[in-house]
Amino acid sequence: MNQDIQIELSGIEKHYGAYHALKNINLTIPKGQFVALVGPSGCGKSTLLRSLAGLERITGGTMKIAGDVMNDVPPRMRDIAMVFQSYALYPHMTVEQNLTYSLRMRKVPKPEAKRKAEEVAAIAGLSGLLDRYPRQLSGGQRQRVAMGRAIIRNPKAFLFDEPLSNLDAALRVSMRKEIRALHDRLHATSVYVTHDQIEAMTMADHVVVMRDGIIEQQGKPLDLYDRPANKFVGGFIGSPAMNFVPAVVGEDGRSLVLDFGTVKQTIASGHQLQPGLKVTAGLRPEHLGITGQGQGTFDVPVAFVESTGSSTFVATATTPELTIVQTGRSGAHAGETIGVTVDPAHLHLFDETSGVRL
Repeated sequence: MNQDIQIELSGIEKHYGAYHALKNINLTIPKGQFVALVGPSGCGKSTLLRSLAGLERITGGTMKIAGDVMNDVPPRMRDIAMVFQSYALYPHMTVEQNLTYSLRMRKVPKPEAKRKAEEVAAIAGLSGLLDRYPRQLSGGQRQRVAMGRAIIRNPKAFLFDEPLSNLDAALRVSMRKEIRALHDRLHATSVYVTHDQIEAMTMADHVVVMRDGIIEQQGKPLDLYDRPANKFVGGFIGSPAMNFVPAVVGEDGRSLVLDFGTVKQTIASGHQLQPGLKVTAGLRPEHLGITGQGQGTFDVPVAFVESTGSSTFVATATTPELTIVQTGRSGAHAGETIGVTVDPAHLHLFDETSGVRL
């Protein structure tokens, strides 16, 4: 076995009766890597995490942790720690008792358990809270206790199941940093399930995008952003979502005719393709520019403008609608016509039928 590989999944299958939840999942996770599993609800990411934990029994394939096959090993014998969305703290126990529960189950002497609890409390920012009960803690503090309880076991891997979804937006941002900092400090191997692709992009070394029980694409976050393997990944990674416009390759093979229903717009594609080929053009909102009427690649009417102060979101009155994001303030106004600039270097083209990147 490669000593640098901590988790290895080969051909993993999971059936619930006639329902095929996981389909030929292959994933290799090196020691110390932070991997995020993302995808829409029902895509199989939580099922895969629970299978790793041993809470679900796989139907086929081979699952290895630290070189050992885990297919039939019960959860308590896998030496992994799971952090749940609901925190899963014991309400009648203090923070210290929650932290040391697993140690007490293993008959670790009280002085050693207390010492470890104090060490973990210092790491997780809980030092002044060891005597409190969960009801006396904020949501962020409870999540730190849940993470501390995982840390104290010094497991072979940490599994996170949407741990931040119960927190408010500002706390989620700060906890993202804390979890990643803990991961780095502990040289941990972490698998993190989230439906929030911003969490995945900002926290993970390696992102796995799932849909309908399969892995659509995996790789470094910015690789997925720059070169999505298909239309689904292109639309899932990136916020706001990528614009999609039906198009046809022009007669010269290098131009593209965008179809906005009653209006057709011709742009350079930056590719040499078969004339007449039907494609879907992917345009990220942040890669579209705004100029005066008649000064851009093509003109469009504006439906509405939203400003957050730091950014401005412009929606066009076209079918399909285009969303354009500008840094700072914009001079665009609802009801006027603007010029839109398109850089062919940032244009994504997908097969109209299969959705695969061209």
